[in-house]
Amino acid sequence: MHNAIQSTARLEIHEVVAGPAATEADALQTLGGSLPPDDMIVKGANSVTAAGNSDMFYVLKRVAIVSGTDFRGAQPVRDPNTGQSQTSFNLTSGAGERFYEFTSANVGKGIAVVLENRVRSVASIKSAIHDSGVIEGLSEDEAKNLSLMLRTGSLPASISYLDTLTVGPSLGAASITHGVYAAVAGMLAVMFFMLLYYRGAGINADLALVLNLVILLGFMGLTGSTLTLPGIAGVILTIGMGVDSNVLIFERIREELHLGRTPSAAVQNGFAHAWVTIIDTHVTTIVSAAILFLFGTGPVRGFAVTLTFGLLANIFTAVFVSRTIFDAILNRKQRGEALSI
Repeated sequence: MHNAIQSTARLEIHEVVAGPAATEADALQTLGGSLPPDDMIVKGANSVTAAGNSDMFYVLKRVAIVSGTDFRGAQPVRDPNTGQSQTSFNLTSGAGERFYEFTSANVGKGIAVVLENRVRSVASIKSAIHDSGVIEGLSEDEAKNLSLMLRTGSLPASISYLDTLTVGPSLGAASITHGVYAAVAGMLAVMFFMLLYYRGAGINADLALVLNLVILLGFMGLTGSTLTLPGIAGVILTIGMGVDSNVLIFERIREELHLGRTPSAAVQNGFAHAWVTIIDTHVTTIVSAAILFLFGTGPVRGFAVTLTFGLLANIFTAVFVSRTIFDAILNRKQRGEALSI
């Protein structure tokens, strides 16, 4: 694989003029001792198998019939009659026309697959080939390697090997750990702020926030989901959305109290008026998450799933659970007693 990637820019198919020959001098001797300007001598590489020893030399036409960018695809196949391994390839329309003209006029002659100035495979033309064909006489491994060369040889620029860097699983584990620490720290900071700013009602918000997280993690455990960095981001965003919902409700309750409403009426009106805004913000965010899930890839889809179920849990905890806690607190208060918010 490394050699194929490193060799991507120089794949070509040439007409075989003569060969194989044991030495370069022997190959030159087949031409009468002199090399015509239209020809070149190329040595075989270790992957040559269809035409003999890999150390042999071949006389090829200098101008390629087709090159790497002319290939649309290649894959290893088996002959349906004999079961032998082959390499099937497809050419672009323009290259197919050129290849058809050449193979029609040269049935029985040989063609060589040249990669990085080395003959990688040699095959005989059995019939005219248009935009698709097969290369026969290969083992299973050779068919796979040749198809890989034909596919990767279409890259427009060569790749030079410089260095190898191996990243172990510890990096991902450390990132997940830091992400969890960040989520916990952010949640504790939010809970402290809610207690400081909304006093007794902040306890209500914190309980709803904890329950929201428990529901979300319970869902992930039930479905066997893996906690990834995008998933942690979804959890953190869910915490923020949960706090936002409580802020909307609490501020509305404060407004009702400032207008002279009783605590019971203020709570009822606060939830009634904030409900529409909460549903609107959550539905629009869930729609965005659905689009991410439909058109995103693995990590993005994980983020969308975590965010969606976190928002659904938040609607339940911020509205119904929080309202139940408020009702329980109001039932214990004496008539006219102030609400801590």
